[in-house]
Amino acid sequence: MFRLDDVSTETFPVAGAFTISRGSRTEAAVIVVRVSGAGHEGRGECVPYARYAESLDSVAAAIRAHAAEGPLSRERLARDLPAGAARNALDCALIEIECRIAGRSPAEHLGLCGVAVPRLTCFTLSLGSAQSMVDAAIAARSMPLLKLKLGGGVEDGERMRAVRAARPDARLVADANEAWSPDDLGPLLAIARECGVELVEQPLPAGGDEALRHVERLVPICADESCHQAADVAALADRYDAVNVKLDKAGGPTEAVAVARAARAAGLSVMVGCMLSTSLSMAPAWLLAEFADWLDLDGPLLLARDRTPATVYRDGLMHPPPAGLWG
Repeated sequence: MFRLDDVSTETFPVAGAFTISRGSRTEAAVIVVRVSGAGHEGRGECVPYARYAESLDSVAAAIRAHAAEGPLSRERLARDLPAGAARNALDCALIEIECRIAGRSPAEHLGLCGVAVPRLTCFTLSLGSAQSMVDAAIAARSMPLLKLKLGGGVEDGERMRAVRAARPDARLVADANEAWSPDDLGPLLAIARECGVELVEQPLPAGGDEALRHVERLVPICADESCHQAADVAALADRYDAVNVKLDKAGGPTEAVAVARAARAAGLSVMVGCMLSTSLSMAPAWLLAEFADWLDLDGPLLLARDRTPATVYRDGLMHPPPAGLWG
């Protein structure tokens, strides 16, 4: 029988600022939970996201309320708590404690093969002027795969062309965070193809993406805000080519694995992404690396400080989580 020991909020400064179409932040605020039982402890980290009507207070309250209703288990968690940040933190903590009791790795515990070698991850360039994004791209010369945060309108074409000219060596993906309009689609997808962009993530608002059924997808389109759980996947195939799987959306590794498998079964590619968070979030997200066509787990690289031990990144490669971090 597992019990909740602690729910705490922690903040980590961003290296500069992190800007997307919905706003800018200078710190990452995360919630950490600790559960215990049978002489062991498990931890999980989550990031409440205002886009999904979550706040630090509401997520912490949801975690405490769920724990007060009875002993913690992943079965009850999946049944009684909606997908989102609160379920993610508890799911991660419960997986860790189950693994410690069973003496096996999280990959084994979830029936996965596991990835034991470094994998290339995106490095995110915050939304800004074309010149500021060029400056960031040049500063990130050691990063082979760049993710451009975009904000809509003709300026996005300027941003993509400027970064491509500055970094002809780099692979590029782009994330509009729902900022494009249907009128943007044709012109900006044409520029994305011209610039060799491999993937455009969530160009239109979730729930307002009907135009994707009718436009020529010159570049593969990835669903982010439009896809949270495995049940969402079946309706996406006529609008999207890929799915971004994130633990905080899905409600933890248990459901995230189901999302990735559903995407594969539907013939969709998979991006594995993250919120702005620490290595404690990256370690369980790493479990999904075996499904990933694109890995986007650069959260700690965008922070001014991380946890100890921390995930190791070198020249764009993310290394498997170190012993003692999680699992």
